[in-house]
Amino acid sequence: MNQKWNDRYKDVEFAYGKEPNIFFKEWLLKLEPGSILMPADGEGRNGVFAAKSGWKVDAFDISIEGKNKALQLAKENNVSINYIVEDLDLLQYKKETFDAIGLIYAHFPAEKKAIFHKKLNTYLKPGGVVILEGFSKNHLSYNKQNPKVGGPKDLDTLFSEAEIIHDFKNYEILLLKEEEILLNEGKYHIGKGSVIRFIGRKK
Repeated sequence: MNQKWNDRYKDVEFAYGKEPNIFFKEWLLKLEPGSILMPADGEGRNGVFAAKSGWKVDAFDISIEGKNKALQLAKENNVSINYIVEDLDLLQYKKETFDAIGLIYAHFPAEKKAIFHKKLNTYLKPGGVVILEGFSKNHLSYNKQNPKVGGPKDLDTLFSEAEIIHDFKNYEILLLKEEEILLNEGKYHIGKGSVIRFIGRKK
């Protein structure tokens, strides 16, 4: 898995572009800046945007090439982010450290998805906010019609509203919906797709 993402991120071109995800940007700007954790932040487009917006950013991914690109992007934007290359299994942040967590296309292996979500929950302060956008289970049909839209091809890795409700039980749901959207993020997210969008505040 690491090799797949290293191969994707080693190109000069940014795989998903340099601009932040639209949904992430919209909701982050509604929050008072604090500390944010960005799991699976890839080449850093979202983490760097958060840093530019006044947030203290901790990010991680399994790809060293992703980290290299993220630090390059941070330098271009005159900001700094703390970026670690590691699996979530092995990461240990202090409990209730972060004011927000950004889960933007952070698709974890099916057998670990709920476990990882619960682990991330422990890192968020009470009152903290999760911003999540990821491909829904219905996205498989979109991917078959247009492979350029990207996304996992394993149904169990994709999201459903029921899974989000289950994994984030101790949250006030500010927004939870499945939507068809038009993606235009670099060369790997192009075209119509089906996503789950979730904004939750930890109780």
